[in-house]
Amino acid sequence: MFKKILIANRGEIACRVIKTARQMGMRTVAVYSDADADARFVKMADEAWRLGPAPAAESYLKAELILDIAHQSGAEAIHPGYGFLSENEGFAEACANAGISFIGPPAAAIAAMGSKSAAKALMETAAVPLVPGYHGDNQQPDFLQQQADGIGYPVLIKASAGGGGKGMRIVEAAADFAAALASCQREARASFGDDKVLVEKYLTRPRHVEIQVFADQHGSCVYLFERDCSVQRRHQKVLEEAPAPHLPADTRRAMGEAACAAARAVGYVGAGTVEFIMDVDSGRFYFMEMNTRLQVEHPVTEMITEQDLVAWQLMVANGQPLPLQQDALRIHGHAIEARIYAEDPDKGFLPATGTLIHLRPPQETAQVRVDTGVTQGDTITPFYDPMIAKLIVWGDTREAALAQLDAALGQYQVVGVSTNIPFLRRIVRHHSFASGEVDTGLIARHHDDLLPPPAAPTPQSLALLALAETLATASPSDLPSGWRLNGQLQSRQVFEQEDQRWSLALTHQRDDFLVRVGEVSYQARAELVGERLTAILDGKRLTADVVRHGKQRVMFAEDGIVSVQWHDPFAIAAAELHGETHLKAPMPGRVVAVLAAAGSKVEKGQPLLILEAMKMEHTISAPADGVVKACFFAAGEQVCDGDELVDFEAA
Repeated sequence: MFKKILIANRGEIACRVIKTARQMGMRTVAVYSDADADARFVKMADEAWRLGPAPAAESYLKAELILDIAHQSGAEAIHPGYGFLSENEGFAEACANAGISFIGPPAAAIAAMGSKSAAKALMETAAVPLVPGYHGDNQQPDFLQQQADGIGYPVLIKASAGGGGKGMRIVEAAADFAAALASCQREARASFGDDKVLVEKYLTRPRHVEIQVFADQHGSCVYLFERDCSVQRRHQKVLEEAPAPHLPADTRRAMGEAACAAARAVGYVGAGTVEFIMDVDSGRFYFMEMNTRLQVEHPVTEMITEQDLVAWQLMVANGQPLPLQQDALRIHGHAIEARIYAEDPDKGFLPATGTLIHLRPPQETAQVRVDTGVTQGDTITPFYDPMIAKLIVWGDTREAALAQLDAALGQYQVVGVSTNIPFLRRIVRHHSFASGEVDTGLIARHHDDLLPPPAAPTPQSLALLALAETLATASPSDLPSGWRLNGQLQSRQVFEQEDQRWSLALTHQRDDFLVRVGEVSYQARAELVGERLTAILDGKRLTADVVRHGKQRVMFAEDGIVSVQWHDPFAIAAAELHGETHLKAPMPGRVVAVLAAAGSKVEKGQPLLILEAMKMEHTISAPADGVVKACFFAAGEQVCDGDELVDFEAA
């Protein structure tokens, strides 16, 4: 086997590769940008080399520098992870020319599958079923419109070189095609440097089912069953599971054989994923694309097959045969993966940045696995994908795996950035997902259930917060500020969330508290040890963890997460008032287009400006009917978080 390998990636996948390489007796070399100088993967590796500044173009995409470091460090092979250079045929070829093993497929296979259009043409010759559509080279807007009209709406416009949901739009009617095409091409150009697109029929009730394939250098190819990735938002996967629920055995076998045929058609070697779209109504499946690398969701396949796919990659790249043939592969139980992201579901899933003030993942066991690249104190930056971790669970049955996932999500604690954890728990608990009747429209169809308006804290939650704050800051014998002696010790705690404020009165009576929240009162006894609060409210025993940071108070309790701001009850300043007249940037980015001029009358919901952030487009719309008074930025200009973009006057 290799004695030393270089990992040309970062974050959790770099940590994942290092873990297996170490178990196999290999030394590892990490490469890092300035933003990752103190990252977990850098500390885990046997040695680490600096690439350059934070932007990927100046660090992780510098192929020549990475090859030079491989030579200098004595690395015999390079593992590209996923993203960055993992599907770059030029890099794979450069590795081969430099005498360094590329832990991935041959450059020719990457090239064949790198263009969605070319791949579909190749799959047609291999008799792999395809969705009706246009995958050709003519990219004239009028011609593409004609193709869409001929296919019939709805259609899907997709960046030919794309992935991760970028450069993708669903078009419901012919009148919307031109604008959707222009937006899709802009996003594709920004993300992949290539604005070529394909147009195909959009299935109204599709499932996204993908097959894990593996091929060696000796002609063997197997499939390690399927993953269902149907639970998506904006074409990005949210939950993945294996095996796919309610998938007939003959369909599983047919998809697996079609995936192996696709791999053989391009002379594939190593780990790859063949993605299919399946029509829920007919049960028919169609080839979408092949990802010529290890997938983010590979752990669920590892859990149900009891195989280490990174170990398979290292063996195959070293010229060894596949560890197992098809007839030896079996499905054991059920696994589900949830992607924990730094993002705000209540604000359109805008990526969040900030320092992980408090990070406590669930305890790892044989049934619970956490793949992560961050530790407490790390910063989520705007330079890379904002994924905090992958939470993977296993159970004997799907029902057992669901129960494990719900419990593990409930134990996951993050303070410092917004996360999607409450959103994930709502999906896991929703009857549609629990029943296994999934398709890619699940989140949109149940939007109101899964993304309800933020709920105010319950009186019980406020009482627990007040008890924790009181115990953390005051000892009754000290008669601290805020307390007064009048036969009893009394205090007040004030919390705020959005535009709501609550004032709670606490009376200390020997070993008990009387806590009043508006018209509700609780007789309470409580103890705080570190961040763990144990309380008895009116005879009911409750536990919670309360994290205090500055004025922020975040409580993790059995019924969910509560985040509020604490205010000194004797120094409450008037809250800042923000109307709808100044529309601000929700995050740093670049103005792509200004769609309304100063003085123009607009209607509620009308797009005023398009902002690009983290390679995704975000539309700033009019909050009401009114008049645009001023636009403060022009197309192409950079903006910071909170910058005023548009001065708007509501009618």
